[in-house]
Amino acid sequence: MRLLRLSANGFRNLNESVELGRGLNIFVGENGQGKTNWLEAATVLATTRSFRTSRLTEAVSFSESQAIIRGTVEESAEIVRDLQLSITGNTKSISVNGAKEPLRSYLSQLAVVVFESGELDIVRGHPEARRRFLDDGIVGLHPPFVQVFADYTRVVKQKNALLAKAADNGTQLNDVTTQLEPWNDQLAALATRIHKARMRYVERLNESFERDLFGGETVSIRYVSSLEGKGDLNDYANLITERLKLRVQAELASGHSLIGTHRDDLEIFFDGHELRKFGSSGQQRSAVLLLQLANINVFNTTRGEYPLFLIDDIDAELDYDRISRLLAFLDGKTQTIVTTSKEGFVEKFGSNATIFHVNAGNAEIQ
Repeated sequence: MRLLRLSANGFRNLNESVELGRGLNIFVGENGQGKTNWLEAATVLATTRSFRTSRLTEAVSFSESQAIIRGTVEESAEIVRDLQLSITGNTKSISVNGAKEPLRSYLSQLAVVVFESGELDIVRGHPEARRRFLDDGIVGLHPPFVQVFADYTRVVKQKNALLAKAADNGTQLNDVTTQLEPWNDQLAALATRIHKARMRYVERLNESFERDLFGGETVSIRYVSSLEGKGDLNDYANLITERLKLRVQAELASGHSLIGTHRDDLEIFFDGHELRKFGSSGQQRSAVLLLQLANINVFNTTRGEYPLFLIDDIDAELDYDRISRLLAFLDGKTQTIVTTSKEGFVEKFGSNATIFHVNAGNAEIQ
């Protein structure tokens, strides 16, 4: 899988196109010139989401009413597709070869893995960031699963609204139990699918970590269900059904849902120690990178191809020794796009790369 051409109009400060190289691509320029905007545009084109904002309308240039991102993707010499995503107000439209495409089909067209400073929330941040890491990886492998996550989120929101209203109105417990039954039935079925998918994905990541890339540093992960210690997790469907029945009164008192996969977490260990509690900032960066490389390995094993790998401000997060090992590992595998503000990086690693100098959003190839 290769992104041959990327164009952006009205997106941040971008209004042109670039022809990307098949291996390493380096976007170099002073801070604030738009290097990261190119990585963001590629990410939005592939996933319909940004790693910088939850509101895509914020990425539309102040002088424009619409932003359009286009890309030409090569799956093989015989299969080339044109993707387009447009942002108009709060509406986004997606198409493949000029025809509108459902999201679950569109997400299979171009896969990206991103390493940037915000990804450190996987280690440092709240459980939501770790759940999102797992869910993004699952959708990358099986795009139709995006509907399962969307349905689960909808059910939890509907259930929370019912609980909040019941708490405000002083609804009797028996009445609330009856009202919750259809929502809890849906929640249990969807949560069971999500639990199974996450457990399997964690298992596959643990099998795919690069053990010797950075001098023997080892990472392992463990999925932590919020129902751990409450019963037999191997019979998750029955366990969550029983817990939902038992916790109705507590949920009514709190006014929101207390049971489900939206309360699960992921433990990350670095050389045997829990990283969030005991890891240094350098170990945390290495661990996130190794997690993303495992993500890439699982994708390749499943799909028989590699996703794009996007690394923002590469030499701010990694030292040159690690960068050298990383780029050697990626060579001949992924199409990689990195940004840097240092010409010294280009001099050291740019001999076989496609190099773009970025100024005010314009990317001129060297």
